[in-house]
Amino acid sequence: MSAKFRLSVMMFLQYAIWGAWAPVLSDYLINKLGFSGAQVGAIYSLLPLATILSPFIGGQLADRYFPTQKVIAFLQLFGGGLLIYTSTVTHYPTLMGLMLFYSLLYAPTLALTNSIAFINLENSEKEFGIIRVWGTIGWIVAGLSLAGWRYLGEALPSFTYRGDTLLLAGLFSLIMGIFSFKLPHTPPQKDAPKPWAFLEAVKMLRDKNFLIFIIISFVVATELQFYYVLTAPYLTSKVIGVSSSAVSGVMVIAQIAEIFVMALLLPYFLPRYGIKKTMVIGVLAWPIRYIIFVIAYPAWLVIASLALHGFCYVFFFTAAFIYVDEVAPRDIRASAQSLIAIVVLGLGNFLGSLFSGWIQTVFTTEAGTNWRGVFSIPAVLTILCALAFVAFFREKKKLELT
Repeated sequence: MSAKFRLSVMMFLQYAIWGAWAPVLSDYLINKLGFSGAQVGAIYSLLPLATILSPFIGGQLADRYFPTQKVIAFLQLFGGGLLIYTSTVTHYPTLMGLMLFYSLLYAPTLALTNSIAFINLENSEKEFGIIRVWGTIGWIVAGLSLAGWRYLGEALPSFTYRGDTLLLAGLFSLIMGIFSFKLPHTPPQKDAPKPWAFLEAVKMLRDKNFLIFIIISFVVATELQFYYVLTAPYLTSKVIGVSSSAVSGVMVIAQIAEIFVMALLLPYFLPRYGIKKTMVIGVLAWPIRYIIFVIAYPAWLVIASLALHGFCYVFFFTAAFIYVDEVAPRDIRASAQSLIAIVVLGLGNFLGSLFSGWIQTVFTTEAGTNWRGVFSIPAVLTILCALAFVAFFREKKKLELT
């Protein structure tokens, strides 16, 4: 097998694991186990928290002591077994503790799979995008596989399993762990970065324009979690009426749109209209989607609005990472990427998970959840972000730091 093929399979499995549980776990926890929104938000906050800590875990092990492929294999095998066991747990404190442990195992592999790909590709700038897109395909396949499993369970009850979303993720993780031993051998690097290297880029915040960009990116990241944490239970509620069997398959519309926008639209918009206009389109897509969620009619429009995820995520967050790479001084580009990752993928998603879960609890009574009220909050906040971004953000080619 060629290195590119093995790396493509790696990305497919890496994101199939995540895609098997992240989109629909909240529906399982709320509607099957009876957890509150605040409890669900706390569980979803664990992976972003682990992302902040991951440089101290797998990253340093792979950078300094062990081959990267063996670190990935160990983390995925251990994590897969843990997920399978977690699929049998219904007690909130126990499930919370297990998911924290699992998140600490999985989070480092997100960076390590990128790292092993960059190291083993001859031309990473041209080839990485093709490799990475298989991760999105893996997410889609996981969602469709879960939907197929649930439809089979309706016909053959013996195939029904209450914790199927976690069990499927665990099985993907075990396959990933075994396959990782076949990845290109990648020994520890002598010039490994320090786990706190991103602090070198903090001085970029002295630039008012970049500070505004970081603040808005942080707020938008918190509102992203309303989509990840609450869309599945919203779709399966009486308001929309998607069945639990179909919801994972319906939600892959977002990832299909993501591939389309990433492959065709982003390369067209960026060179012609620049970072700011591209990101404005991205940030405006957020309130449009949430306003449709608030209106909640007709159901087909709500489902179709999932495709806006492609614009929301790619036009804003992907463009944001490109912007950081463009404006950061050459000698701290890696540190600048670490900074934006900590702010957005770490702190933003962590607090956003807690916030979205708390909002769901606030709008839930004995009669059920007021989903229009829930999604009115991110709709208003993302509108404010869009206005602030247009008013205050000024695109620059390079920051001048003194």
